Amino acid sequence: MPKTTIANTRADIWRFRLISALRTTLACTIVGCTSLYSPEPLRQYLEFPAFSYVTTILLVSDATLGDTLRGCWHVLIATLQVMILSLLSLHVKGPEYFDNRVAALAVAVCSFVVALPESTHLMTKRIAFGQLVIVYVSTVIHGAQRGVVMHPIHAASSTALGAIASVLAMLFPYPRLAYYEARQFYRIYTENVAERLDFTLEAITASDNSSALGFSTQVKSLSIVGAKLLQNIRSNLDGMQWERPQTRFCNRRSIDLEEKLQDLEIPIRGMDIALSSCTSFPISVIDEKLKGTLLNCRGKFSPKLDQKARCFAPFDATTAERKKEIFNINLTIAYKDLQTSFFLYCVQILLDDLPLAKKTEHMVQRTQKTRGIKEFVMSFMPSKHNLMFAFKCSLSLGLAVLFGLIYNKENGYWSGLTIAISFVTGRQPTFSVANARGQGTAMGSIYGVMCCFIFQRIGDLRFLSLLPWVVFSSFLRHSRMYGQAGGISAVIGALLILGRKHYGPPTEFAVARITEATIGLICFISVEILSQPSRAPTLAKSQLSKSLRTLQDCIGSIPTTIPSQRDMPSSSSQALREGQQRLKARVRRLEEFIVESKLEPSFWFLPFHSGCYTKMLESLSNMVDLLIFVAYSMEQVTRLSQKDGVCCVDFQDRVKENIELFKNRVGITLKCLEEIIRMKSLRKLENDLRTKNVPCDIESGEYANAEAYITLGGNDEVDGITGSFLQLLEDIANKTHFNKDEEMLKDQLLLHYSCMGFCMSRLMRETLKIESEVKELVIWENGSIEVNFKEIYCKIITLCS
Repeated sequence: MPKTTIANTRADIWRFRLISALRTTLACTIVGCTSLYSPEPLRQYLEFPAFSYVTTILLVSDATLGDTLRGCWHVLIATLQVMILSLLSLHVKGPEYFDNRVAALAVAVCSFVVALPESTHLMTKRIAFGQLVIVYVSTVIHGAQRGVVMHPIHAASSTALGAIASVLAMLFPYPRLAYYEARQFYRIYTENVAERLDFTLEAITASDNSSALGFSTQVKSLSIVGAKLLQNIRSNLDGMQWERPQTRFCNRRSIDLEEKLQDLEIPIRGMDIALSSCTSFPISVIDEKLKGTLLNCRGKFSPKLDQKARCFAPFDATTAERKKEIFNINLTIAYKDLQTSFFLYCVQILLDDLPLAKKTEHMVQRTQKTRGIKEFVMSFMPSKHNLMFAFKCSLSLGLAVLFGLIYNKENGYWSGLTIAISFVTGRQPTFSVANARGQGTAMGSIYGVMCCFIFQRIGDLRFLSLLPWVVFSSFLRHSRMYGQAGGISAVIGALLILGRKHYGPPTEFAVARITEATIGLICFISVEILSQPSRAPTLAKSQLSKSLRTLQDCIGSIPTTIPSQRDMPSSSSQALREGQQRLKARVRRLEEFIVESKLEPSFWFLPFHSGCYTKMLESLSNMVDLLIFVAYSMEQVTRLSQKDGVCCVDFQDRVKENIELFKNRVGITLKCLEEIIRMKSLRKLENDLRTKNVPCDIESGEYANAEAYITLGGNDEVDGITGSFLQLLEDIANKTHFNKDEEMLKDQLLLHYSCMGFCMSRLMRETLKIESEVKELVIWENGSIEVNFKEIYCKIITLCS
């Protein structure tokens, strides 16, 4: 079967990027023609066409009409803030008294005020930073010649031109709607899910290992494309709210699109986990009848996806019939092969459209209450994180403006403007971003100088040379080497030379601007290092330790007893679901640190062990998905156990015993790994022990807490715990019932217990993988040949006690 969605996704993404590049070109053309050829009364207010281009690039790049309308709102808010702050400061001090130091101080103070509110959008802050630089630097250059009001008005007029050009570019020749693009990507995504299901079913029913490996490889390729499609869908959600506030996609009373996407994605990922757990093919428990049933499901899933694309209509009778058939067959193998049983369990969830990722009402109410309290408190008191962000922006811009004006007064804008549009509220790979921005500025400036030389006799045509460069830079923004920072800098570098007149020789201006940009980037890097001295690899290691701690809490919150009937059916797994959400956030943060660590240079530090961290991230991601299935199966077991006529009391003690054994072994192992990861180095540990003069048993060579180290005993112990659970499932399956309804309830319990058994088995094996990678990481960081975790952990516990 051809991988059509891979080709369709690449074609659609390429087409959307090309459309974005052409609309960016149109917006820049509108700005250029207006600033160069508009009537004189209008041009006298457009003193800063460079910032018009900057505004256009920020608003139009990869944007839809909704994104651009939202950007215009941010422009309006930023302009109002800058007008109030600049008019107040210019009126108090007076333009004639502004010199380099006063301007730098004014930029620093006003930037701090703009950056401090946490509710203000980052785009608003970037636009305001740029306007502040323009207003105060132009005040230093022109002094009191233009009075107090004209500098802010010129900055606001130039910004408004960029915003208007952006909206016009989004409307002509037809509106580029976020709703349309989200619907297109969602259609392709549903096709991608159908293809992944097809190849996964082919793989699980394969007759040999080679065929299964081929289908699994195709599933991995489709999974990568599916992740990109999900990212594109999510990126259009905010724009849709500005285009159609009453649309069904954005109506709070309608089905949550994010949860629906998760209900499609998580079962597919669960099938991938089950497939990767199979060691040999063909699988003995999949006979010809089950194989035929599974392969027949390939065509039955498409009608459901078509209905989901049409605002998630319910299934028809054919689909319901098919899922019932799979459900019955699944029961016969639940206690014989956990991998296959869990695979069919995921197929049932997918076809049944069960709300696997849906939050309970208690969680939703608690989240809304927490958000309301947080927003109320934060409106009066900025957080520590936002104070640090405001301080960084203030100091960086103040120093950049000061040194930029000292170096070259006439071109002092560019040192501040270079970094004004590059701030982010979180962390970023500072050196990589600064390097990409510097290279992009140099490339764009050189291109502009070359075009000026080529078109020196016909200067009016040089603006046409911008069109291919804007298109090229739009694609450059999506490259790994340059990214957004480099692509934006490249297009702005050329725009500032080719899109303006009467600024002197192009070569001198290009050299001056590159130098000013370098000054700004040096100030930016220096402040970032001073404010955030911790390296990304250090933060990645710390986040890994926190993730293991959160995972330990999740494992500990798995319920072992069935709640009484007066309790809520979901109360037993409430803590587990909340913990799973916290773990998911931790793992996402860890992924960000790993990506940043890969991009940043190592300098004189130990190189980042990316392979080790990537494997641990993969294991943690699998565990995040497995915990969702554990919570869901626990909820279903609780619901079924509270029905009349269910005789499962005999098995509850054995289930409790297995779960407690699993929690004890995995929990202690994770605690040991957490403590070992938090250790700075083996040498420092030994020095601390010698400093505290901790006694050691001479005969055994061990410390007093040697018995505290009790971890998983490898795959043999995992197989033993799994075998005990399989025996329990077999006893449940062989229990005789005479009531048909009671027999059906028993079968459903068997199905959900088999899901729990597989998840616990896989969680233990993923823990063993993490333990192996942690051992490799400790060896890598300490230069040791062999590492004894028991000895290290005992030393850590002894030192702490």
